[in-house]
Amino acid sequence: MLTYNRQTLVSHAIECILAQTFRNFEFIIVNNGSTDRSGSIAEKYAAKDHRITVIHCERGNIGSGRNVGLDVAKSDYIAFVDDDDWCELDYLEFLYNLLKENSADVAICGATDKIFDEKRVLTAEEALIELMWRKKYNVAFPAKLFHASLFDGIRFSETAKYDDIELMPRVLAEANRVAYHGLPKYTFERHQNNNSAWTTNHALLDVQTLDEYLSVYRSRTEWLITKFPNNVAVWRYFEWSFMISMIEKIQKLGITGCDAQLELLTLELKVNRKKFLECGYIQGFEKEWLNKYVAEELEQ
Repeated sequence: MLTYNRQTLVSHAIECILAQTFRNFEFIIVNNGSTDRSGSIAEKYAAKDHRITVIHCERGNIGSGRNVGLDVAKSDYIAFVDDDDWCELDYLEFLYNLLKENSADVAICGATDKIFDEKRVLTAEEALIELMWRKKYNVAFPAKLFHASLFDGIRFSETAKYDDIELMPRVLAEANRVAYHGLPKYTFERHQNNNSAWTTNHALLDVQTLDEYLSVYRSRTEWLITKFPNNVAVWRYFEWSFMISMIEKIQKLGITGCDAQLELLTLELKVNRKKFLECGYIQGFEKEWLNKYVAEELEQ
């Protein structure tokens, strides 16, 4: 668990883990330079429970804090919990059993915003395609259990803000089998100070966020094409899908300051309009947005 200035929330998150039905775990709490009582709260719990290790670091991004935890972890399996979220009491047991019963390297449960009583065992490529649809699970690292070996040679970016988008596919790609069961065992809390708050409150979208998302989506697409060349069309589709959704939000909400990004996105989709329309994956609403916001032909 990584914590930063969550003194009103971190106790609840810690107690959710300490009350787990699965008891044999190491609990690493990284205090990422908090200026409030988050670190001292974690220390009080550590004094009462030998499973807790608290590490205090200077303020960094989410990735640098998570890397500190990965570097000291000794267990065979890694699970992530955010300090403003909470989980069911059988969260760890459910994921562990799901992973072991299916001889998988990754186990994924449902969250309260994505509930499906469906069970599947997937290859890495199948799991990545399902991930990109974002209907049953997403790129967030919580709500998943990983074999620790998947992180060999892989670490979070210590400069990026939204590196989950790029790193999750790289971790899943290393798995031989991915087991998914959509029963909700985790709750993501979305509030204004949350790193991903803009995904539920689109008015929070700004130029810096959009630029970083565009950059990481492009990097991810090119990596996926190299890693899994048999599915080039679907990897390209997911990037175009993101682009048209951003155009729609900028236009609909009248988000200011994004003129250059809007022009770039529109030009990209003009150039690839025919491929986008004929890729076989485009959704009806995306066709409507394309017709509404992107001219039919690239001007000469």
